Amino acid sequence: MTTAPDRPQNAAGDADRLAALGYRQELRRSLGVLGNISMGFAVVSPVVGLYAVAQLGMSIYGGAWVWALPVCLLGQMLVVCVYSELASQWPLAGGAYQWSRRLAGPVFAWLSGWMWQFAVMFANTTVAYLASPWFFALFGLTPTPTQLVLVSAAFMVFCTLVNAYGINLLRWFVSLGIAAEAVASVGVGLALLLFFRVHGLSLLTDTLDAPATTGTGGLMSFLAVVAVGGWAFIGFDACVSTAEETKDAARQVPRAMRWALLSVGAVVVLNAVSVALAHPDPAAVVAGTDLDPVTTAVTTGLGGWADKPFVIVVLISFTACLMASQGGAARGLYSLARDGVFPFSRQVRKVNRHKAPIGGLVAATLVSCAALPLGLKATAIGSLITFGTAATFLPFFLLTLAALIARLRGTWRPAGEVSYGHWGTPLNALAVLWTGLEVVNICWPRTILAPPGAPWYQVWAALLGVGLVTLAGVGYLLVRRPQRLMQGAGPERPDLDELAPAVI
Repeated sequence: MTTAPDRPQNAAGDADRLAALGYRQELRRSLGVLGNISMGFAVVSPVVGLYAVAQLGMSIYGGAWVWALPVCLLGQMLVVCVYSELASQWPLAGGAYQWSRRLAGPVFAWLSGWMWQFAVMFANTTVAYLASPWFFALFGLTPTPTQLVLVSAAFMVFCTLVNAYGINLLRWFVSLGIAAEAVASVGVGLALLLFFRVHGLSLLTDTLDAPATTGTGGLMSFLAVVAVGGWAFIGFDACVSTAEETKDAARQVPRAMRWALLSVGAVVVLNAVSVALAHPDPAAVVAGTDLDPVTTAVTTGLGGWADKPFVIVVLISFTACLMASQGGAARGLYSLARDGVFPFSRQVRKVNRHKAPIGGLVAATLVSCAALPLGLKATAIGSLITFGTAATFLPFFLLTLAALIARLRGTWRPAGEVSYGHWGTPLNALAVLWTGLEVVNICWPRTILAPPGAPWYQVWAALLGVGLVTLAGVGYLLVRRPQRLMQGAGPERPDLDELAPAVI
């Protein structure tokens, strides 16, 4: 990999680069590389990621499930390689849409952007929903489904208000959250591993007969864990969402993505190993009698005093994750709307006096909250989580595929601050292979990834969800024809005020 030498951060240079790409500077450009890393770190979130995959992973593949995590991390690093070259050449908010537009054309770009936006917005729904039980746990209460949904909505509104005050306040909240999360998660992980380990390292190669218990073979069980484990390493593209608010974005955003993913990956692997080795009875997780192995390992090892502090750390982690992810969703919508290619573009593209994309924030919050009533039924929210994972990997695949085809055709040669030279094409090809296999792997209907007795639509949730969102996008594409507003990329782009009446 080659990068341009360090140079002073230049706000005017960033604005000029943005103008050359056809846009004016509307958002506040105040993030340094650490601020940009914090956005990616918060969305990937080691605590949220580990909680999302630990129980399923251990129940499907015993202690050996942890080996799926390095596989997923390596695969996602391939994606980051492609994203780095793209972000350095086109440092724009709404990366998937903006890059696809320049690599593969309007229709492909619009569908990629549409799918990515709904994946993020529904992921925000699940993060808010999964955070709400921790609020009640803080007070030792058992919530009803209705109470869970109401508190989830309150989380969403609170994060919207923080986002509405601009990138500086968002950065402050997110930085505070990830500082608490990083210190606590690394400290707890090391403490469990060094002082409260119950099992030997051989547990990490022991499936505990989980494949036989679930009625699947060893390879199929491992692939199922890889499908689940991928969820722990998504969200680094939040660094791209704030590209237009980052100083020297062409150089710093690629750097931030790498550091965000690698740092989170290291913490997730550390804690996954420490939880497995410190858990008093991993067989209970396989048997389905322990549905929260992380909390069991922590409270057993550190004692009952750690219960409430641990709940607070988890709650802070979920809140920081939701804030950063919601901010990313809003900036993606803003990127689409300023081109006039999203429903109600005139409203969605609005920026408030704090230079925050308030229109995108409101739209993202409304869509995410509209899906919250699914939380009244556990199987429905489970389907939403499954769809969110599949819908996130699909844009990864589409974008890396578009980049590879453009390379092979000679229509794109990386010309930004970051270039992998002759290694770029094989790395890109491996990224396509990884994301393509993961899309198929996630969408493959498996009863072992659904609760016992789950209805058929939850088993098929990934395919059904992706299909429905795609059909809705194709319908809008055929009726409104947003692609005709995207024929040019750059300064020749038509003015939104002239075209908005035809779109809204």
